Amino acid sequence: MDKHKFIKDSLKESAEVKIAIEEACGNEILESVDMLAGAFRNGNKLLLCGNGGSAADSQHIATEFMIRLSHDLQRPAIPAIALTTDSSNLTAGGNDIGFENVFARNIEGLGNKGDILIAISTSGNSKNIVNAVETAHKKGMKVIGLLGNNGGALKALVDIPIVIPSANTQRIQEGHITVAHILCELVERELYQQ
Repeated sequence: MDKHKFIKDSLKESAEVKIAIEEACGNEILESVDMLAGAFRNGNKLLLCGNGGSAADSQHIATEFMIRLSHDLQRPAIPAIALTTDSSNLTAGGNDIGFENVFARNIEGLGNKGDILIAISTSGNSKNIVNAVETAHKKGMKVIGLLGNNGGALKALVDIPIVIPSANTQRIQEGHITVAHILCELVERELYQQ
């Protein structure tokens, strides 16, 4: 195996996917910025969920909103909660009500009308994410899906599907965090830039 070629090819593929995101998802990103900014202006909050690497992305994104992304912009906290961080909650839920219901249960308890859920799934088919989206809609929440491949079952269930144009899970995850950074920075600037 030519390791240098592998590195070059991986970086090239990642760059190509990111460039393709603008054409494939540009309008959906802008719609999501408007939705998020409107919700925050109205005093609502953001909830996020995902599995595995998408759970880590949920935490990463919630932190960028809560603390800040743009270091040249002083602003108050933007309310965002990753539903992936409480091990007692997740293990009790998995044991007592089934892992497919853990995020839905947290949305039932924490979600309010006007809040937003960012549901992250590289396949678009994770059952616990599907259940979370359905519960969010019952609560009167709007849902942004960070998805991959063809969007899976979630594409038709979310209000705004942002489907990264790749079938490679690694590239999808890289696209998700890039899009999330764009969302956060644009929302920050829309709400707080003078």
